Amino acid sequence: MLNGSLERKGGFVINDYIDANRRSWGLVAEDHYNAFKARLSQSASLLNPVQHQELGDIRGKSLVHLQCNTGADTISLARMGATVTGVDLVPENIAYARRLAADFGISDARFIEANVLEVADRHDEVYDIVYTTEGVLCWLPDLALWARNVRALLKDDGFLYLLDSHPVYMLWDEEKLPELEVKYPYFVKQPDQDAWIGGYASEAKQGTNFSWMYKMGELITVLSQAGLHIEWFHEFDWLFFRCSAYHQIEEAPGRWVFPKHKGKLPFTFSLKATVR
Repeated sequence: MLNGSLERKGGFVINDYIDANRRSWGLVAEDHYNAFKARLSQSASLLNPVQHQELGDIRGKSLVHLQCNTGADTISLARMGATVTGVDLVPENIAYARRLAADFGISDARFIEANVLEVADRHDEVYDIVYTTEGVLCWLPDLALWARNVRALLKDDGFLYLLDSHPVYMLWDEEKLPELEVKYPYFVKQPDQDAWIGGYASEAKQGTNFSWMYKMGELITVLSQAGLHIEWFHEFDWLFFRCSAYHQIEEAPGRWVFPKHKGKLPFTFSLKATVR
C-alpha cells in the first residue's frame, strides 16, 4: 500500500487536515464552475502559453490531471487532443467538473474523486502524462508519498509535467508584497492555517484550510527516490495569477509580474520528469 505514512506525520493527524481542506474547497466549487465556464466560453484553453510550449504536442496521449479542481484545465487539455482523466479530493469539484465537460461537449473526459496521496491504491491505470499545475504542492503534507503515486500512474515511457509557485515566492507575506518580509519559513514543515479559501478564480469564502511549505531540494529528492529523472527545470520571474491588485501587471496572458522584482526573483517554476 502506498498510503502507509498518510495517517500521522510529525505528531499531526494528517487526515484531519485533509478533511478540512476537502470541506473548504467544496464551498467554492460552484463559484469556480461558473467562473471557469465563462472563461472557457471565451477561450479554447486556459493554460498559460508557457505550458503549451513546454507540453508540446499531446494529441492522442493519455493524461491524468491531478488536483484538477472543477476541471477547467482538464477540458483545455482535452481540447488539445489528449484523452483526459481528472482527479480531485473534493466531491463537489468532481460533480462540477463532469458538468463543465458536458457543457462543452467533452464526452470522453473522466473525473475521479480521490486523494492524490492515495490515488494509486484506488486506480490501477497508467498514463503517458501526469499533469499537475498552479497551486498544487502546498496542499500536500507528504511529498514523498505524492511522488510515489505519480510514478505509479506513469507508463515506463511517460512523463510528469509540473508547474507551480516557486518556494522563494512562498516565503513572503502576501499582504505586504512587493515588499519582502518572510512570513512562511522555508525550513519549517508544519501546517499553516488560514480562515479563507479560494479567491483566485472567484471571491474567497470563509473556510478553515491548511497548507504546507515545500523546499526545492525536497521536491527533487522525492522525485528521484520515486524513480523519476528530471529532464529539465525552468524558473520564471512571473506568477500565474494576480495576488496583488496594486503592484502587479499582466505582461503577457497568464504572466503577472511585480515590476520591482522583474528579472530578480523566481516566482514560478516548471519541470519535466521521466521514468529512469
